[in-house]
Amino acid sequence: MTPTEARSDQMADSGIHDWRERFSAALMRTIAPPLAMLVRGEGCYVWDDEGTEYLDFLAGIAVNSLGHAHPAVVAAVTDQVGRLAHVSNYFASPPQLELAERLKRLTGAGPAGRVYFCNSGAEANEAAFKLARLNTKGGRRTRILSLHDSFHGRTMGALALSGKPSMREPFLPVPAGVEHIDATFAALAAAIDDTVTAVFLEPVQGEAGVIDLPAGFLRLARELCTRHGVLLILDEVQTGAGRTGEWFAYQHEGILPDAVTLAKGIGGGLPIGALVTFGAASELFQRGQHGSTYAGNPLVTAAANAVLSAIEADNLVANAARRGDQLRQILTGFDSPLIGEVRGRGLLIGVGLTEPVANRLTAAAQSNGLIVNAANESTIRLAPPLIIGDAELADFERRFGLALANL
Repeated sequence: MTPTEARSDQMADSGIHDWRERFSAALMRTIAPPLAMLVRGEGCYVWDDEGTEYLDFLAGIAVNSLGHAHPAVVAAVTDQVGRLAHVSNYFASPPQLELAERLKRLTGAGPAGRVYFCNSGAEANEAAFKLARLNTKGGRRTRILSLHDSFHGRTMGALALSGKPSMREPFLPVPAGVEHIDATFAALAAAIDDTVTAVFLEPVQGEAGVIDLPAGFLRLARELCTRHGVLLILDEVQTGAGRTGEWFAYQHEGILPDAVTLAKGIGGGLPIGALVTFGAASELFQRGQHGSTYAGNPLVTAAANAVLSAIEADNLVANAARRGDQLRQILTGFDSPLIGEVRGRGLLIGVGLTEPVANRLTAAAQSNGLIVNAANESTIRLAPPLIIGDAELADFERRFGLALANL
């Protein structure tokens, strides 16, 4: 008998049969108790262990760009795992090279761009943090700027970048040198000078409640960073891969960053992240200064190629823009006193509530077979798969309408 089998027998003997009890007994208490046991998905729908169907308008928090069990991803992963799943970073593989070249093209990094692969958004931001440390200009640059209420991940460097004190405080001291400023033109202009090495920005602050930056803020940041030799690093972990109606949110503003961090939607469910650098920023990292054993392995890069190829072939970036407009019309059409505003772009939407009932509304939605997310007590976050069409929007309208009526 294996240790796992022995443990299963022990759990059975102890009377632990319900999955909730098993979860509580086996997993660390770093997250809230799960809402359901999901066992299967197809397209924009998932089913739990009791057979209940849910319309998934969260997509694994903006991860499942193509929904669930998309044929292109299933085929790519199945084929690749039968060929070669992992080789370490001592070797290259065809899907790795294909994905790096694809990301250079889609981001606009061009021939001078470079790609570093990793396994998550937090790891991509860690790599970007280290990149920023290399832009010191002989030690004169020591400051990194980020925004209040921003979120860049839960590792120590990413926590330092995140403008959420409550997340940082249990783990102090975090790496030094990061200053958090308000997302205003005046604060940005006052903070940037020749002692700053980098500015980290989310084009849309997803974890803060899908908060848009002020119009023109990214363009001003680009101008000031160029003037002072500062790296403009954009965190597009949640906004990238077509979610906002452009491949990347900075493209709405007609600018290019010095570096962009990616994850979530580029992998369609498999764990992958990337740091893409532009121009002179591509020359900062030198051999041996960063690395990862699993990063960019054949399996995850094959999956990401399938995801991004399908987004291109099926014109899903334009679909995100069009369906996002339709979804906003549905939300405002409810004429509910609970809905105060609708924020975000494309298929990353924050529904600002007039009362702090987001958790209650999320629960009501789930009871009506709809998965959404309470980003905070006054915001519902919507991030459905990019493949949604008229049928899914009509189904959302029905289910979310029932949830609103329940409150």
